[in-house]
Amino acid sequence: MFIKKEANMKRKLIAMVVTGAVVASMAPTFTAHADTHTVAMICDSSISDGGWGMACYNAMMDAAEKCGWETMYSDSIAQSAYYDTIVSYCDLDVDMIYAPGNQYTDAVLQAAEEYPDIAFALLNGGADTPAKAENGNVSSLLPDAKQIGWIAGALAGLMSDTGTIAFIGGMELDTTLAKYDGYGEAAAYVAEENGKSITLLDPVYSGDFSASDKGLEFAKAMMDQDADVFFGDASAVDSGARQAIDEANEAAGEIKVYDIAQPADLLGQNDCVIGSQVTDNSVLIELSMKAVEDGSFGG
Repeated sequence: MFIKKEANMKRKLIAMVVTGAVVASMAPTFTAHADTHTVAMICDSSISDGGWGMACYNAMMDAAEKCGWETMYSDSIAQSAYYDTIVSYCDLDVDMIYAPGNQYTDAVLQAAEEYPDIAFALLNGGADTPAKAENGNVSSLLPDAKQIGWIAGALAGLMSDTGTIAFIGGMELDTTLAKYDGYGEAAAYVAEENGKSITLLDPVYSGDFSASDKGLEFAKAMMDQDADVFFGDASAVDSGARQAIDEANEAAGEIKVYDIAQPADLLGQNDCVIGSQVTDNSVLIELSMKAVEDGSFGG
């Protein structure tokens, strides 16, 4: 564990932006700290993974710069260390814990009960999670995952030549399932409108957001099933998939298998990336910081 501190139509697609909306109803019951504010992020993937971890870290840094907050983070932590890592920051008296993923819910709720004066911002947390926090100090920052899937699916429906598309997930989270469902719905609709049909392969899950080798393995297997457009929700695993796709395209001598990136704009990072589904998580974090400052955080 590391704890650190720090102040052609196919080729000319632009990145699409979705700004998520915070689950509202912030009750004015939270007691804000009076001194310099600090946010600490925990993450089970690397902040340099070129995917989810990096995007969530950059979102925190952008929000902190706007609000004048100090930042701390721990990345590449094991699931068994979620709670202990959170507590290590609570014991440093940070103002807010930022946990970017539904998988941290249990650890967040446990720590939130024990540290009532600390705010816990859970990105992609369940809509019902804040109500489970006895001290009213947990907030779910919840972009619409199904809409994210719709946008990626619409592009996949347009771009697929084989009629088979694929999805790779990290864990079988509610938000990941919603992205998969939206992806399939929109791809099928757009394909039908354009006189095509689409088959969405069953999702595969790595069980680990850092296992890029799993991404390589999954992508190769799915390309063997004629998948020619990929979308994922698996951080470094997605990076591994893009590597496999680039290698397949290079061997074929042309780009004919594509990837849709998220949540940051990765257009140009890999030759196979044809668009990015961008979610502006920094806005959600900034709103949380302001709520901590004015004492209205919670919900």
